[in-house]
Amino acid sequence: MIFLRQLFGELHKLFARRRTYIGYVVFLVFEALLLTLWVKLGREQVEKLAERNLIPVEELYSSLTSTYWIMGWSMFLLGSIYFALVAGDIVAKESEDGNMRMVLARPVSRLRVLLLKYAAAIIYTVTFVIFVGVSGYAMSVAAMGWEGGLFIWNPDMFILAVYPDWSEGFIRLFAGACFMGVSMCVVTSLGFFFSCMKMKPAAATIMALSVFFIDFVLQNVPFLADFKESFITFRMSAWVYLMAEQIPWARVIESYAILMGLNVSLFVMGWMIFQSRDFKT
Repeated sequence: MIFLRQLFGELHKLFARRRTYIGYVVFLVFEALLLTLWVKLGREQVEKLAERNLIPVEELYSSLTSTYWIMGWSMFLLGSIYFALVAGDIVAKESEDGNMRMVLARPVSRLRVLLLKYAAAIIYTVTFVIFVGVSGYAMSVAAMGWEGGLFIWNPDMFILAVYPDWSEGFIRLFAGACFMGVSMCVVTSLGFFFSCMKMKPAAATIMALSVFFIDFVLQNVPFLADFKESFITFRMSAWVYLMAEQIPWARVIESYAILMGLNVSLFVMGWMIFQSRDFKT
């Protein structure tokens, strides 16, 4: 009970910062811009794609499909910036301002302080992804109506699926959004790890993004195609498997076990570094 009260206080402190809301504003603008282009310029391209694949155009040009593309196109590259920003700030900012010395002067362990901050950052990450999905779908419905199914095409993951029924398509999309939120926690864990070090919040954010983008770039290098499964960003894409008609649960479980192991490892290493720091001088 006390932990939950402290967690609520940590969330209140997190959402009291203006920079926490930068990602929400940017994504709302991005969604509005992308949907405007999708409605005005995308119809012809969608019709050609539907004709080639013998799929009714209503299954491609729908609010569910547009929401999938909004999340798929934007979250990895654009969303990672804001997750790293929040996580890189959550410990380093208080250390920089001197608040951490006051916090640790109380009878509370450093592990408990980090657990609260890490939990707050993880909650922010998962809820942010769901917010993007909900707001993207709401805008899509306003622009295109709620009718239509869900069309999934991801050549990198070898997935092609069509769900004519709206309810099944919505369930698949919602499940994918939840698993995407879990995937993006890796970026948050990276930012949190660097935030535990003795560095500025901006430096922690940049370091986390550097590691993430290096992994992403290497994954897309052609001569490393045979080693794709060794890269973290490829494992983070496992949420797309939830969209397949026959979900490969073995791959999903394997990928998320690796991601969870990485998250735990980053937290433990960050805690060990934080535990050895001197805040008295």
